Amino acid sequence: MAESNFVDFVKIYCRSGKGGRGSVHMRREKYIPNGGPDGGDGGRGGHIILRGNRNYWTLLHLKYERHVFAEHGGNGSRNKSFGKDGSDKVIEVPCGTVVYNAETGEYVCDITEHGQEVILLKGGRGGLGNWHFRTATRQAPRFAQPGEPMREMTVILELKLLADVGLVGFPNAGKSTLLSVVSAAKPKIANYPFTTLEPNLGIVSYHEGKSFVMADIPGIIKGASEGRGLGLRFLRHIERNSLLLFMVPGDTDDIRKEYDILLNELTTFNPEMLDKQRILAITKSDLLDEELIEMLRPTLPKDVPYVFISSMTNTGIKELKEIIWTELNKESNQLSTSEQYERIVHKSKNLVSLQEELQKLGEDQDFVYIEDEEEDEDFDYEYEEDWEEESEE
Repeated sequence: MAESNFVDFVKIYCRSGKGGRGSVHMRREKYIPNGGPDGGDGGRGGHIILRGNRNYWTLLHLKYERHVFAEHGGNGSRNKSFGKDGSDKVIEVPCGTVVYNAETGEYVCDITEHGQEVILLKGGRGGLGNWHFRTATRQAPRFAQPGEPMREMTVILELKLLADVGLVGFPNAGKSTLLSVVSAAKPKIANYPFTTLEPNLGIVSYHEGKSFVMADIPGIIKGASEGRGLGLRFLRHIERNSLLLFMVPGDTDDIRKEYDILLNELTTFNPEMLDKQRILAITKSDLLDEELIEMLRPTLPKDVPYVFISSMTNTGIKELKEIIWTELNKESNQLSTSEQYERIVHKSKNLVSLQEELQKLGEDQDFVYIEDEEEDEDFDYEYEEDWEEESEE
């Protein structure tokens, strides 16, 4: 993992800008001894904005940018001059990024489309100058509003890949091999467990220029929900998939048992995954003869469509594509993209499991909060001195 550029989990500290203070000032011009109040308003503090960008596919660009600060608003001045609004700070994130509050584990927002913008933290409003507080009985107000304070939050950005089909299986079930055969993706393939250490995406071509996206995640094992193997960390990447393709090797002692184990681990991670459409692919079928295949058919699950495939000989690959395309185009999947994402319910994180995950990923350090060097000075000392001199006269 140290050599990988795939980063799907970062923790950053965000702070919006504070509003500028309003000005306390009296108009002083030649031949106009009592010009009245003309203090201007303070400027708005900058927002912290999240924006979806399809050109990013990981959160690597945010891994070393741990403090994100927006600009403070400028103070108001004489002649009803408004203070400058603070510049907004835009954080570009890949589509599929989910945001959580790192201190409470509460779900904040979800970025799913290119160009989608969400204001994570609003900047403070600028204070009103003394010009706004003039009345018939109070013609020389000597006060103004301070700007609203800045807002701060430590957030966790979690990437969940957007794909149509998610591959689920034990290590060495042939997931990466299938992805390399049906798409142009080049995942690492080797004859040992946990070859795949990060998710891979591939675009699978279909008839007449049609295509769908397939996601391969690291293999899970029995007890993954308890932290064994690579745990369930990467299962978040198939939460958005419309269809789950379970892959079990044909030389397994009990195909139905392995399928049930995988289904149970998914249920432990998120019970809503049971509502997704499922397909079972029995891989490495080139090791089976026709007689053995016919003997295995009665033992397979009855509630899901299945197909025997071999990525080495391309056996059943065409049939698998047909089944996937048919399942993807069922009425239950004919919702618009936004409607599909609205159906996904992002639950708040458990604080205990969240801290454990942060420790595993080395994201559990506390941030050093940087205080502003400038002090909040009193309103317009020059005006107050002039007023005192005038009073003495």
